[in-house]
Amino acid sequence: MGIGKLGAATVLIAAGLLGGVAQAAGDALIIGNARYGAGQSLFGADRVHAAAEPLRRAGISVTAVNDADEPAMNKAFTDFVRGIDPKDAPLVVVLLGRFLHSQSGTYLLPTGVGPRISSERVLTRAFPVDAVLAVLADHPGRAFLVLGETAEDVDAGRYLKTGIGDLDIPQGVTVMQGAATDVGSYVVNELARPNVWVSRAERRYGLTIDGFNPREHVVFLPDDIAAPGGIDGSQPDRQTREQADNAAWGRAQRADSADGYRRYLQAYPYGLHAAAARQRIKAISAEPFYAQRRAEEALGLNREERRKIQRNLTTLGHGTRGVDGIFGSGTRNAVKSWQRATGRVQSGYLDRPQIVALSRAARARAEEIKAEEERRAAALRSQDNQLWEQVTQRGDEESVRRYLKTYPKGLHAKKARALLAEFEAQRARQKALLDREAWDDARYADTVKAYRGYLDAYPKGAFAARAQARIKELRGVRDDEQALAKARAAEKALGLNPVTARLAEARLQQLGFDPGQVDGKFNKRTREALRAFQKTHGLNVTGYLNEQTVVRLLADAIIRR
Repeated sequence: MGIGKLGAATVLIAAGLLGGVAQAAGDALIIGNARYGAGQSLFGADRVHAAAEPLRRAGISVTAVNDADEPAMNKAFTDFVRGIDPKDAPLVVVLLGRFLHSQSGTYLLPTGVGPRISSERVLTRAFPVDAVLAVLADHPGRAFLVLGETAEDVDAGRYLKTGIGDLDIPQGVTVMQGAATDVGSYVVNELARPNVWVSRAERRYGLTIDGFNPREHVVFLPDDIAAPGGIDGSQPDRQTREQADNAAWGRAQRADSADGYRRYLQAYPYGLHAAAARQRIKAISAEPFYAQRRAEEALGLNREERRKIQRNLTTLGHGTRGVDGIFGSGTRNAVKSWQRATGRVQSGYLDRPQIVALSRAARARAEEIKAEEERRAAALRSQDNQLWEQVTQRGDEESVRRYLKTYPKGLHAKKARALLAEFEAQRARQKALLDREAWDDARYADTVKAYRGYLDAYPKGAFAARAQARIKELRGVRDDEQALAKARAAEKALGLNPVTARLAEARLQQLGFDPGQVDGKFNKRTREALRAFQKTHGLNVTGYLNEQTVVRLLADAIIRR
């Protein structure tokens, strides 16, 4: 069991069951919380009392409270529990408002709660639905819990979620739940009528029914309803009084002002709607600009009309923090700012004359802004043309670049970019011409130094790759010449005589390398045969004999000879 159950539920049940046998009201409990934060749900105080009246006329003892804080809900529940009729009579509890639930229970929030509330406050001070279920469990088959939920979301931290959640319904208890307005209609029109099946709440009013719900299950039997007349109010004098009372209440509701409700109480201080009238007077007195709010609500502004008001406020310099058709704190503050600037009462709400005045002021300001923008645009065009005139007079690249930097999207920006492109094309052509001249000079010299000079001047020139390739070629020729000179010197150092030369030729011939005529004279074919032999045996390929080649070809005996 959660903290809320151990706190509120246990204390209240104990107060009710151990507090004696005081004969107060006790067959029905109605708690309707409509006012949360700055708003009010559709199920207000008048509907709470309208729901209670049919039950009272039917002879049912009713404890009813609306817009209740924590102490008021706890007191109402305590009075209800203490007055429960010990006989086998119906027991009805109607709870309407915002609900939160956790894994351990469901809670009805007290009035005055905004979109955020701490988990600690909910768990320790909100009204626990499980406490009601614990009481109803003692009246199986005749216990009814009716829950009406408003649609607003509430942020209560990680442990609680918006809504009624899953209830642990005791055996024999019937639970009906739905939207607060649907539940209200069912309670006012159907609940107190005898022999009306519970399933009618589902079929006609869209409520869901859980728990105990056998076929032809009803809330009140004919024997439960007081006589004579009962719920139908057939006594002529009583019916006349109630009709007059209701008519006066209707006039008070249409006026919906503190004076209107006071007039009702003067005529009917103990009337059917006296408690509701006092609640409305209290609510209106607690809201300084109630009349202004009601006047704005009566206009029935749609989303687009609200957007237009937000745009007008923004045009006049009163930022609304968005133009979305939703009048949040940003829009309300903007309205107050405009009202303060125009010497009006700073209510944050608008009536029709103020909306008209706001629209006219916004149109005038828009025209002023348009005229200012046109003057600025004309001045910019003049400055733009003056600078372009300087460009045309000078005709150099620097003046063109200065124009584009000053007016990147100017009147003459397209022409300026075309001129700039032409300057760059000329520069590219000149660069290409110089590149070609430098390459021709390098080719004429045809030396490594000349090609190096070209690459230093034009590292990314059009002929850079060809210059690098030619340098490589020239270095390769020089390296080959040096290698051949070294190979000739090595062969000469061997001091080979004609006999040894013929032996080398004969050996090449024996090994399949054709040296031409074996005559001791090394000609071109002999050199080719030597290169082939050296390549085959992994020797340095030169076409000339050296010590390694001779050793491999003639063996040590030839060298000794």
